[in-house]
Amino acid sequence: MRESAKRTRAGTLSGPGRAEFCSLRRLLIAAACLGFIVLAVDLRSLHAQEPPAASASHTTLYLHGRIYTNDPTHPWASAMAVRDGKIACVGDISSVMLECSTGDTPETVQLNNRFVMPGFNDAHLHLGGAAIDKLSVQLNGVATVEELQKRLAASVAQHKEGDWITGSGWDQTLWPDKAFPTRQQLDVVSPNNPIFLTHISGHVAVANSAALKIANITKTTADPAGSKIERDANGEATGMLLEDGAMHIVRSKIPELTSEQIRQGLELVLADVAKNGITSVQDNSDWEYFALYHQLKDEGGLTVRITEWLPFEAPLTDLRNMRAEGGVNDPMLRTGMLKGFLDGALGSHTAALLAPYSDDPTTSGILTANVDDYRKMAIERDKAGFQIGFHAIGDKANRAALDIFEAVAKANGPRDRRDRIEHAQVVSPEDLPRFAALNVIASMQPSHETTDMRWAEQRLGPERSKGAYAWKSLQKSGARLAFGTDYDVEVLSPFRGLYACTTRALPAETAGTTSGSGTNDAAGAGASGNSAGGWQPLEKISLEECIRAYTTGSAYAEFMQGKKGELRSGEYADFIILSADLTKIPPAQYTQTQVLTTVVAGRTVYQLPQ
Repeated sequence: MRESAKRTRAGTLSGPGRAEFCSLRRLLIAAACLGFIVLAVDLRSLHAQEPPAASASHTTLYLHGRIYTNDPTHPWASAMAVRDGKIACVGDISSVMLECSTGDTPETVQLNNRFVMPGFNDAHLHLGGAAIDKLSVQLNGVATVEELQKRLAASVAQHKEGDWITGSGWDQTLWPDKAFPTRQQLDVVSPNNPIFLTHISGHVAVANSAALKIANITKTTADPAGSKIERDANGEATGMLLEDGAMHIVRSKIPELTSEQIRQGLELVLADVAKNGITSVQDNSDWEYFALYHQLKDEGGLTVRITEWLPFEAPLTDLRNMRAEGGVNDPMLRTGMLKGFLDGALGSHTAALLAPYSDDPTTSGILTANVDDYRKMAIERDKAGFQIGFHAIGDKANRAALDIFEAVAKANGPRDRRDRIEHAQVVSPEDLPRFAALNVIASMQPSHETTDMRWAEQRLGPERSKGAYAWKSLQKSGARLAFGTDYDVEVLSPFRGLYACTTRALPAETAGTTSGSGTNDAAGAGASGNSAGGWQPLEKISLEECIRAYTTGSAYAEFMQGKKGELRSGEYADFIILSADLTKIPPAQYTQTQVLTTVVAGRTVYQLPQ
């Protein structure tokens, strides 16, 4: 949900030149004739390496593993060979060694029956926003206003008077009264420092009196288009700023961080990305971050493949220039789709709904864009060859997005567009089949279901909830799914998403934070995650389906199918080694699974400390 404004058959060989199965005797004879030497390296002693020189061919053999290839025709293997950043062979040990250990002196990694799978391709996150958050007050998980004030006071004590203090991650739905904070509550601990704290959704923020004064927000300040300055009964600003236009009034006054500071935060974020087993990301950050990504790439420090989205509303000439500058072919860093925004977030009552909110009949949310203008712009940008994706959470926004895509196809004719709706959280039942009919990808984030289920049914009511986070219904209708985390709105853990897919329940570590009373008052039975079956259980999907949405589904959504997402000959050597076999453990243990090793383009970019 975060905007960019805070400115990715068992035992057989599937490699080329596949030979028939070989006996161990034939393997030994072949090895003797070839005279190769295998350098054995234990998994625990494997160190990160620089990518091999383009002129040298280097092979690494990964042996004795339980390798989940994600290839439906050959789902399991025990060995894999990596050469020059790609999968050279995968299958049984004898076949892999016979076919892929020639031509150089191979290195060998003993997997010791560890579970190996393709790296996650996060189809929706915000590296730039996360980098800034690393340098600000972290408010994720605060359970009361008082706890927020305590963290804020600690930061104030470290700043001199007049310094701006920023923070993010607060979520009022975790608090006993579930009410938005006010400027007065911030003034208590920070009367002399301007404060700006962004909600976990990224769609609303709260500012203190000092910040509002600097931004010159008064009784007479008009609400910017598509946003709102919340006011009290006397017409005074409460401090709450709803949606980007209102937030920008204050945010524009905050001194910019230096590129050195941002890079410091970014390096911390990339380390977390690798630690969580994510090998590709599809990023929604400001264009300025692209230069930092490119710098890291040139220095050999880019540890994840990045596809950077471009701002839909930018002039078409600028978009063409950014596409030309960033390129579309580099396997590590390239530009991708155009990202536009049609509404806000469900938690802040700014997602655009077809009918009023069940828990606040005075509002149906906010359409943050003029749909007619977006339709004209989409037709123009589609004609220029751009892929388009719209942020749409409410059923009204999702219908508007589908209507726009339908108009684009009618105006410009058929082609392989792969347009996307980001989030697609609440979809009217009659609109569900339109995704498949229009070839629109549902780019969703399963963790949102486990977060929002605490209060989603209060917002939507029981009937409208049936079209919420509808992974199974969309999949059954023929729509393609692409999954991500929406970090830093949600935690950077695809494993939490796997848990959500298969249970639609809160992870055990968060089940006690559903409300002030700790009961099921947020969404009826099952809202706490403790009820059998989970919330809206008919929308569960299997572990295998969920993994595909996080890998091959995400790859398809960025036109990279056949290049990543499977451990198959010719695809990128992007994979992870885990502490547990996901196919053999109960879902409750998914979030406890550790990434032991993350490999990108054949290079180890993360190793769990021993």
